[in-house]
Amino acid sequence: MVGQVQNKGDTMKTQAAVLFDQPGKWEVLEVDLDRPNDDEVLVEMVSAGLCHSDDHFVTGDVPAGHLPLCGGHEGAGIVREVGTKVQGLAVGDHVLASFVPACGRCRFCAEGHQELCDNGGSILLGTQLDGTFRMHSRGVDVATMAGLGTFSKWQVFNEISLVKVDPAVPLDVVCLVSCGVPTGWGSATNAAEISVGDVVIVMGVGGIGINAVQGAAHKGASHVVAVDPQPFKRDMALKLGATEVFADIAEATPYVRSITDGQGADSAIVTVGVVVASHVAAAFSAVRKGGTVVVTAVGNVHEALNGVNLTELSMYEKRIVGVLFGASSPRVQIPKLIQLYVDGHLKLDELITNRYSIENINEAYADMHAGINVRGVIDF
Repeated sequence: MVGQVQNKGDTMKTQAAVLFDQPGKWEVLEVDLDRPNDDEVLVEMVSAGLCHSDDHFVTGDVPAGHLPLCGGHEGAGIVREVGTKVQGLAVGDHVLASFVPACGRCRFCAEGHQELCDNGGSILLGTQLDGTFRMHSRGVDVATMAGLGTFSKWQVFNEISLVKVDPAVPLDVVCLVSCGVPTGWGSATNAAEISVGDVVIVMGVGGIGINAVQGAAHKGASHVVAVDPQPFKRDMALKLGATEVFADIAEATPYVRSITDGQGADSAIVTVGVVVASHVAAAFSAVRKGGTVVVTAVGNVHEALNGVNLTELSMYEKRIVGVLFGASSPRVQIPKLIQLYVDGHLKLDELITNRYSIENINEAYADMHAGINVRGVIDF
């Protein structure tokens, strides 16, 4: 069996990538993992996606609620043990992690916005929903990224943080549907409200932006203009739905105006690696009257929005919209996207540039920073 563990009573050993300092780097080591509580399950991880959001903790752009921290919030695995009160999952089920623990009962879940579930308020704390920890190392508790911690061969999850999937689909591919794919896809299909014939700009075509490109093309945009400084990523964008590519938004904006009678894009989706105010301001300038700027990228917690002309905001009825998980409900969007993949309408295999072992996680993120990965995946 992949990822053998050594049992010691109610605790087992597992290999995990842990961050001890900010800024810092991932340290791969053996940690203690408690058995699941009543509403939790033990999962043997198959693969984990290397999302840029985890790197924000390494750089310190997002402060950790608790250190040390086991990284990873994209992942797929197989349920190996269930707590006594778990109702929706059984041993042997194939599951994807959802960084938003959707209860299904709060106001936002009831309104069809599971991505805004009240339980999401705990994801930066790194604890289980009851406020306790399941991982331990060097005599201290280890937090988990978004309450998940998928950079571990074995992990304990609350059942409301998992989505059951068809066992016929390859977990080492659909692990990407855990976060990056629905976040990018939904940024286009939900938040930008793209209509057939629209002109759309996507700023940054990494693991999230490339799926905004796919989503915009799927919705029938006449022009999907991808912007990225890396030639490799621009080439990938053209293969996955972009109609034109540019290295910089300053080059893309005049082109978009030239094909829209000077008006500008219908929407601009900001999915750069680390967003700053100037990115949003540039996107705002590039959209037409009544246009929409979608801000999906994450930046430093101290970065504030400036450079946006407030008269233009009101008098031109432009909109700036924030996006979490593609403005969609995990338990709805994840199965839909997997079905689109099965039916050949969503490209997933093509997104995976390189695969890594957990021991090479720092190399994997160095490749991401070098612009040679659209998406990296850890295989256990």
